[in-house]
Amino acid sequence: MAGETTGRTAAVPFRQFVLKVHSRCNLACTYCYIYAGPDHSWRARPRTAAPATVRQTALRIAEHARTHRLPAVRIDLHGGEPLLTGPGPLLDRAAAVRAALPAGCTADFCVQTNGTLLTRGTVGTLAAAGFRLGLSLDGGTPGLNRRRIDHTGRPSWPAAVRAARLLRDRPEVYAGILCTIDVTADPAEVYGSLRALDPPMLDFLLPHANWSSPPPATAGRGPQPAPFGPASRTPYGDWLCTVFDLWWDGDPRREPQPRVRVFTEILGLLLGRPGSSEAVGLSPVVAVVVDTDGAIEQVDSLKSAYEGAAATGLDVFHNSFDEALAHPGMAARQRGRDGLAAPCRHCALMEVCGGGNYAHRYRAGATGFGNRSVYCADLERLIRHIAARLDTAVFRSTDVRRT
Repeated sequence: MAGETTGRTAAVPFRQFVLKVHSRCNLACTYCYIYAGPDHSWRARPRTAAPATVRQTALRIAEHARTHRLPAVRIDLHGGEPLLTGPGPLLDRAAAVRAALPAGCTADFCVQTNGTLLTRGTVGTLAAAGFRLGLSLDGGTPGLNRRRIDHTGRPSWPAAVRAARLLRDRPEVYAGILCTIDVTADPAEVYGSLRALDPPMLDFLLPHANWSSPPPATAGRGPQPAPFGPASRTPYGDWLCTVFDLWWDGDPRREPQPRVRVFTEILGLLLGRPGSSEAVGLSPVVAVVVDTDGAIEQVDSLKSAYEGAAATGLDVFHNSFDEALAHPGMAARQRGRDGLAAPCRHCALMEVCGGGNYAHRYRAGATGFGNRSVYCADLERLIRHIAARLDTAVFRSTDVRRT
């Protein structure tokens, strides 16, 4: 099916495979869209994948790589909390995939963890096997992580900061930090405290929300009091603009600045480069999820919309990843401009915004995902702000060269 088309656009093969290694989590974060959201499918899933499921998943990945002559694939090991299995099953997954892949195709492995179970020995073991590790945090202080608690209500911060320090000592393993934005937190404090942990990359994520389940502090999208400034219709855009200015104006010779993915993506898109993020841009989605029972699913963020939103009805025992490419949900997210709502297709920022994250477009009823993002105004605020800063820098550079 390598040449199959979906609508007007040729299907782009998957290059990122998110493998669930544990379907439970040792934390009970108050904002978690998996365990506190509308989709409860995790309850019926096995806690870990059976060896037969691991082997069959590896064979399906290899089949897809061979069909599409892929030179490399990315394997992300997720949960729940993947380290609940210990390092052994993670190594088994990597060994199974590497053994199955065709000659000339390599695999990069990354584990996304809350860090609470990370030890020096585990870091060393995974590093020796070529893994990279990413942390999920809400900031670099105990107060900023107050929402990240275990099932008895105890804070996760002491264990999480220990993990951050372990990874700081192993920069070749440290993939970076994912941070879900909390607009009640001071953006300068969040950015400064995370930067102090020396991550190579930061990724600030908008909370998964939609028109039927609006993000915190934005219900109705009327004027809302921003906790760090005057009333605003774009609290998330304002928050990110504050962080952008701190990042853009920082002196890397004095204070090393991490790569901030949402900012570098927008800057690249403004400069005409292709994007690689679900959050912005029109790049086709190339990620697919395999759960612990072998079910092939769309990305987890869709589970924030409604029960079964990520499901495809396919699994690795009976279906190929090429069949998953033909699923209407997957095809819709590879259509680029043609997959956007009418207001987005006629927007001047379309090429950069790309309609935002697909999950954030949902509205219960007939329109489903055929809407602009619930964060539309915030994304416009951020993109125009970055474009203005970039424009000023380009003109300043041009003036310097002329003198």
